[in-house]
This record gives sequence, C-alpha cells and structure tokens, in this order.
Amino acid sequence: MLKRVFVAPDPGRVRLRFAARAVVGIGLAVVVCGLAGHSLVGAVTGGLAALLALFTVTDATVRGQAVTTALLPAVGLPVLAAAAELHDHPVARDLTFLAVIGAGVYARRWGPRGHSLGVFAFMTFFVAQFLHATSDRLPELYAAVLLSVATAAAVRFGLWCYERRLPPSAVPAPPAGTGLARVTTRQAVQATVGAAFALVVGQLVSGDRWYWAVGATWWVFVNTTSRGETLVRGFRRVLGTVIGIGLGLLVAVPLHGAGLPTALLLTACVFGIFYSAAVSYTWMMLCVTVLAELLYGLLGVLTPDLLALRLAETGVGALGAVLAVLFVLPVTTHTTTDAWIQRALRCVHACTAEAAARLAGADADPAPRVAELEQLLARVRLSVAPLVHPLNPMLGRKRRARRVLTLLDDCAREIRGLVAVAADPEASHDARLAAACWRVEAAVEALTGGTHGDLTVTDHPPAEGPALAHLHGLERALADLATPLRTPPGSPLVGA
Repeated sequence: MLKRVFVAPDPGRVRLRFAARAVVGIGLAVVVCGLAGHSLVGAVTGGLAALLALFTVTDATVRGQAVTTALLPAVGLPVLAAAAELHDHPVARDLTFLAVIGAGVYARRWGPRGHSLGVFAFMTFFVAQFLHATSDRLPELYAAVLLSVATAAAVRFGLWCYERRLPPSAVPAPPAGTGLARVTTRQAVQATVGAAFALVVGQLVSGDRWYWAVGATWWVFVNTTSRGETLVRGFRRVLGTVIGIGLGLLVAVPLHGAGLPTALLLTACVFGIFYSAAVSYTWMMLCVTVLAELLYGLLGVLTPDLLALRLAETGVGALGAVLAVLFVLPVTTHTTTDAWIQRALRCVHACTAEAAARLAGADADPAPRVAELEQLLARVRLSVAPLVHPLNPMLGRKRRARRVLTLLDDCAREIRGLVAVAADPEASHDARLAAACWRVEAAVEALTGGTHGDLTVTDHPPAEGPALAHLHGLERALADLATPLRTPPGSPLVGA
C-alpha cells in the first residue's frame, strides 16, 4: 500500500500539482469564509464545497471544467435547502435523500459533468446531516458555498491552471445501452436500494450518525461499473477507515480540537486525499477518515466511542453496497472487463492507423488516441482489480488477468514508441509499414470480433527502423493476448 502511493509514477508531476493546488484553494476558501464573518459551521461547509469543486470536476477541457464548476451551486443550493427544511421531518428527509442518491448515480450517463453534479448534490445533502443544518442557517451556508466555489474556481482557472499547458484529457464514454441495459441505470437502482438498507440499519445503530452508513454506500459505488469492482472498493473503504480510526485514536483524539495542530493536520489530509486518489483508494479513505475526525474535534464532539460508531456505520454501508450489487440487477465483472478490453484493443488499432497515416505524410495526429488508450487501460485495470486482488483464491484466473494486463501494457509501450517516431518530421513512410499495420488491424479484428483466426506472428527480418520495430513488437503482444483471452474455451477471464 505504501509503494502504491509513493513509488507510483507521476508524469509531469500532475498528481503533485493537483494536491498542492487543492491545499491552496481549500485553505484560501476557508480564509475567505472566516474574513466574511462566517461561523465554524459555515467555514467547514465552505471548505468542503471547495474540496468538491477541486476534486470532482474532471471534464476533458478547461472550458468544460469551468462550466461544470459554475453549475455546482445551481445543483447544490436547492439540495441544501431541501436538507435543511426537512431536518425535523425524518421520513420526508430520508425519502428525499434516497431520491438525490438515485438521481446522482443516474446522472453519470451524461459523462464527467453528470458525475460531478451528482456527487456535489449528494455531498451537499450529506454535509447538511453532518453539520445538523437547519433552515435558520441557510443564508450563511448559501454564502459559504458561493464564496468557496468562487474562490476554488479563481485558484483553479486563474492562479494555477496548469491544465492549459496539457493536452485535453481523454475521458472514455460510459458503456452504452438503453433502459436497464445501461450500466448507469442499473447502478442507480443498486445504489438507491443499498442506501435504503444502510439508512434503515444505520438508524438502528445510531439515530444521530446514520448518514455515515449512507455515505459509505454511496462512495463504494463511485467510479465502479461491476459487482467485482464494487466488492473490492467496499473492502478498501473499510480497510482505509479502520486504519484511519487507529490514527485518529493516536492523533486526533489527544488534540481535543486544538487550533494550530489541527489546521496543519487538516492540510496534510487534504493533500493526501488529492495525491493518493488516483493510485490508492485505501490511502484516500484513510485521509478522509482522519480529516473527518479532525473536523469533529474542532466541533468538540470527538470521542473514542464516536470513532467506534463510525467504523460500525461504515461496515453497515459497505454491507448495503455488497448486497445491492450481488442481488439487485447485477452487472457481472466479466461483461464489464470484456467491454473495456475490446475498447482498448480498438484504440490500439486506431493509434496504429493514425501513426501510419502520419508517417505517410497525411495530416494525422495520433497523440490524442494515445491519451485515450491510457484512460482505457486505467479502466481495464480497475475492472480486473477483483481478480488480481491478493485475497482472490482463483489462482488460475489471477495469472491470466495479470498476463492480460502485462500484454496490454506492452501494446501501450509499443504504441507510444510508434507515435514518438511518427512525430519526428524526418521520419519517412516505408511500404513494409502498411503491411505491418494491416497485420495489426487483422489481429485486433480477430481479438475483438470473436473470430478464432490464426494470430501466430511470422518471423520477420530484423527491423530496419524504429517504426517497424514497434509494429513488430505490437504484433507479438497482440498474438500473445490470444491465449489468456481465449483459453480455456468458454471460461470468462474474471468469472461471472
């Protein structure tokens, strides 16, 4: 777990800049709220709004990110009003919360913007429960949200917009489908049912902190598409919470909400959340748990009993998510993994075609395709995570899954090399490149079209140029992929 965070590659130091900017943006938002005369509750609300504005907005372009950020208050403020007005009406409050959850997950069908707005809506309702917000506090909370989102936007798009110097990120579209065949629709139903279970059982555990269970269910469903991914995410959430509670007993409880050390630790937690999110959900949850404990310390209610209650509620929420994905419109891991692998292979073909066209002198740019391939491979890794998890007992399938990941990484490496060669203005077209590209196309068609053609690579003479060398390496990797993807016949890669 330590290696995953501190040894993971960070090209261009993007994760480092992402985390450092979050510290600046959230810290500045809290300062602005304080200067505006807001209470501690208002400052906490503003800090969390800034965190969400900086964390959840992931549109492909800076312009798209700015539009989504501007829309956050339009979604969050009505939800905040509903949560505050219904504070003393438990049944209506709970039904409204479940409706927000269902709508928030369903909104993912519209891509990153829908996802961001759905998360912001859910967290706004959640924060209202966390702070016991009532209608008399609405003016202050409205002002805190607006000020903080504006401050976060000023930092992100004005003070430190490093994305302007980066190529637009390729965001894979969610799996297609209609009705209940659409993954986001099925997940909306699953999340609502799982949250309903967590809400009821969570209230039996604690009438005051039941929302922790609902929050655990919600976050287990974020960025997952199959039951295997959800199960692994639930395990990691509980693990991160357990470790975080242990740290809280050692650090947060003895502080008793002391101002300066609490502020320093909150800063470290914010940095940890943003820095670790892309590489370790367990580490991220550890930081989130410690951050919540420090906030409770500032509010003067942190005790060891409260930490034990948080662990119990997290377990309830994780159980709700597990039951929902297992028994309510389940989306199998095999179906999801196969779809992402096929999309990655088609992207390999598209990259090859673009690079070959560029070498032939055409006005083609394969670089965006490479970025798309990296995103698709990240989705493949997430989907295959249940099989390669250390606790998975199916050793044969684990070996096959690791082999698939290794070979797909080999494909990506050869594609990156080919694209780098194509970017050289002195690179020239070779007639053998066309033949090699045709063989790559045939290999991809055989792997994605369900045919069982011969994918054996014939021996080639030593490549006389780097482009041919990369294409021959790509051919070998695609041919080798046939074995783990097809063998044993009829056996899915990760199981149903």
